Amino acid sequence: MSASESHELRVLSVSSSLPRVSPEERVRSTGFEEGIPPENAAQDLRPSRQYQTLLLLSGFMMIFQTIGIGQSYGIFQEFYTSPQSNINDASGQDALVSLVGSIGNGLTWSGSIFVGPLISRVKDPRYITLTGAVVMSLAIVLASFGSRLWHLFLTQSLLFGIGSSMLYFPILSSIPQFFDRHRGFAMGFILSGNGVGGLILAPLLHFMLERVGIRWTLRALGAWNLVVTVPVACVARRPPGVGIGTAGPRPRTNAAILRKGTFFLQSTGAFLQAAGNVIPLYYLTTYSISVLHYPSSTGSLLLAVNNAVNAAARVAMGMLADYVGRQNTMIASVILSAVTVFAFWIDASRGRFLTFIVFYGVYAGGYNALLPTTITEVYGVQNYAYVNAAMYFIRGLGVIFGAPIAGVILGSHARGNAMMSMDILKDRYDWVAVYVGALLLGASLCVLYVRWLDAKNKGGWSWIA
Repeated sequence: MSASESHELRVLSVSSSLPRVSPEERVRSTGFEEGIPPENAAQDLRPSRQYQTLLLLSGFMMIFQTIGIGQSYGIFQEFYTSPQSNINDASGQDALVSLVGSIGNGLTWSGSIFVGPLISRVKDPRYITLTGAVVMSLAIVLASFGSRLWHLFLTQSLLFGIGSSMLYFPILSSIPQFFDRHRGFAMGFILSGNGVGGLILAPLLHFMLERVGIRWTLRALGAWNLVVTVPVACVARRPPGVGIGTAGPRPRTNAAILRKGTFFLQSTGAFLQAAGNVIPLYYLTTYSISVLHYPSSTGSLLLAVNNAVNAAARVAMGMLADYVGRQNTMIASVILSAVTVFAFWIDASRGRFLTFIVFYGVYAGGYNALLPTTITEVYGVQNYAYVNAAMYFIRGLGVIFGAPIAGVILGSHARGNAMMSMDILKDRYDWVAVYVGALLLGASLCVLYVRWLDAKNKGGWSWIA
């Protein structure tokens, strides 16, 4: 017998002496069959606490910049429509100037319809977020060279909106999938960044406008935006278990969702709430200066106060929602927002307007903070990316149309003196308040009906939802 044959016999002898393991025993010993992951595999996909903390802070700063700048647009609105404006054809044109901010802020949300599919096709979402950070910063700097309204539409409006959407959605759309039990608090904390952003940026921008002028204010803002958003953009990553192509919509499932009355009502409510919610932010400063005769510094301070209250309220409502129900909290938020507008803004004196600023700041933030979490509850985590993108596209349209229509109601004026008497201007602002209240009241009816339909679809009413 050759040496090789002797070696083969020894191998066969050893292998035959080993105990045979049945497929069932293999499953019990390894925890999974071939091609099937173990039950605890999901634990390996859960993000670390360190990454969750980093995501919270980065998400907060992302909102601070993308939405916080939008929350402070009232400062630019007041300046561009004033006699000191560097934009030659903007003085007194509230509707057109508000459209600049509305398109920029609206595209931040409406851009989801394009950014959402892009996220599922790009290897690394950081390619999108880093591009967005650069484009957004470039848009602000380019706006500093403008002298006509169409220059602002191209830069501070269109280009800014595209860039901010590319930074906003890859980060925000992933957050509910990285958090579970404390999802309401996480979203409330992150979205409070818009109020804090407005609190800090509004008086700071006003201060810089008075010291260095509009051009260097915009250039400094663009540079600051780049410094903050590039590190934030580097934090973006795919949610656990989501690969390239898997985040895209499933056509049959999505078509079924679109046909539901729940989706129609919730999207209608989202449109109405976004259209109404943005108007006080744009016209709060001009109202306080034109009608209540506050100095411009006080007008910017009032906007900052509204943003500060709004930021704290978002965190508080997010925490409250984890206990009493996210839909319940959102319903209360939008109803009380409408009541506040009708009760305190119409025919407001200085005292009543201050009351309006505080209470509106408290209640208005709840809907914005809780919409993403209620989308997860109503439509399921598996449909979140698609429904969230569609819902925010619709909300963006609401932002685009809401404030300019309010500007049309106001008409052209030069701080209530040359082109319009003070009584007429105050009456116009009262009609703007009625318009805002009606939009929010319509949104209230929609979210109430969504709550009822969701309970019906799930087989029964639950007081906490």
